[in-house]
Amino acid sequence: MRLSALRAGPQNGTVLAMMRLVLSMLLLCGAAAMSVAIAATPGEVQVGGTLPEATMRGLNGRSRKLSEYLGKPLLINVWASWCGPCRAEMASLERLAWMDQAASFNIIGISTDDYPDKAKDALKASNATITHFIDSNLQLENMLGASRLPLTVLVDADGRVLKKIYGARAWDAPQALRLIADTFGNNAHRADDERTRLTKQAQQ
Repeated sequence: MRLSALRAGPQNGTVLAMMRLVLSMLLLCGAAAMSVAIAATPGEVQVGGTLPEATMRGLNGRSRKLSEYLGKPLLINVWASWCGPCRAEMASLERLAWMDQAASFNIIGISTDDYPDKAKDALKASNATITHFIDSNLQLENMLGASRLPLTVLVDADGRVLKKIYGARAWDAPQALRLIADTFGNNAHRADDERTRLTKQAQQ
């Protein structure tokens, strides 16, 4: 039926309005499905999953394996030198790293830059003291689910993904500190107990 044939009479007008409503709903559903598809990355470890082993290329330190950070909760910040919000939150991550609360977990950064020199220049400009690495062949970017930046991933002491936070934060602000404490919870206390045990063992 042609739309022009529905323009005559109030009943046909109602039918036309319903057709437009159905079409709009179909378009919205399609857009939602596309956004979900875009949000996922190949091989992404979802919240609740355990991160696999990965070798991380050092930017301001030596290269390390991800498994070297097991045994203590880990905050992973994924960023890029071209990302304004990423650069904006770097200072708060540095301040967080020097707070007493950060003694119970590790903090690392992972750059998704294609060129290491760009990432190193950004770290130099921010006077970074946190250990940073650079991704290779999208391995870490895909594994962590960095479909948009910045991304911060909170990981427990066993390598299990607890939470993913997209977008910049003031990580030394009270709200962010509560988020970290609530997410890590007993994991941080367990890491403290393990560190105390190892210290006492070394002193014997």
